[in-house]
Amino acid sequence: MSTLKSSNYKTYSNFIENLAKKLTKFYYLKLNKPFKISNKFKGKGYDPVTSADKAFEKFIRKQISKRFPDHQIIGEEFGHQKSKSNFTWVLDPIDGTRSFVIGNPTWSNLISLNYKGKPVLGLANFPVLKKYYFNSSDKTAYLVENGKKRKIKVNNKAKFSNMKMSAAFHGGLSLSQQKRIPKILKLMQFPCADALSYSHFTEGKVDVVLQCSNKIWDIHPLIPIINAAGGIVSTWSNQNATKAGNIICSPNKKIHNKVLKMLKPVSK
Repeated sequence: MSTLKSSNYKTYSNFIENLAKKLTKFYYLKLNKPFKISNKFKGKGYDPVTSADKAFEKFIRKQISKRFPDHQIIGEEFGHQKSKSNFTWVLDPIDGTRSFVIGNPTWSNLISLNYKGKPVLGLANFPVLKKYYFNSSDKTAYLVENGKKRKIKVNNKAKFSNMKMSAAFHGGLSLSQQKRIPKILKLMQFPCADALSYSHFTEGKVDVVLQCSNKIWDIHPLIPIINAAGGIVSTWSNQNATKAGNIICSPNKKIHNKVLKMLKPVSK
């Protein structure tokens, strides 16, 4: 079984809520200042990392290790801290580093708690936007904005004919591949901003999100929030989203299956 008891959900959801507040405080006290940028790709391409990414991850690891010293941790910047525990925390200290670098406020801290390999709790914290999204069980998700907390749900009333799609390929599809999905290109009418798009989906602001080339730390923290808000999430080939890669989320099976069919020419 890869499910948590309700008492465990409460313990861990309280922890991630407190962590969200600490992360925002940490940003304004320590990181809201000039930072160093380097490129992870030494040759072709650009994958920026900043001193703030590393500082955030060290801070998150310290908070987790202090409270749950036996748990495993996988982070984008500092790799896998292994143990025999069934619990693993998956971290993206700054999701949307490009946005962070140029001053867009849409970047976030993403944290997932996985139990026996399955993401069961997630946090998407947006320090500059002063809000965070999380789930407290497999059926309840919340948005806390400016100190006010409310339950969130995907837009159950969405139909294919009037859906709002947010999509970005992140360099994952060549121009020739994009030409094979003209109907998708036509539907891409709403901006995509990393985890913020998935988060907007969970509160019904957009109805479908498509992204390419997600790593586990990009999507694992969002999976439990999406599921708890009533959404469906998978890869473009309709595999379990925990595999990461090209991701789709939608509010119901009808829309999900229709968009998957349209993506078939470029799904692996």
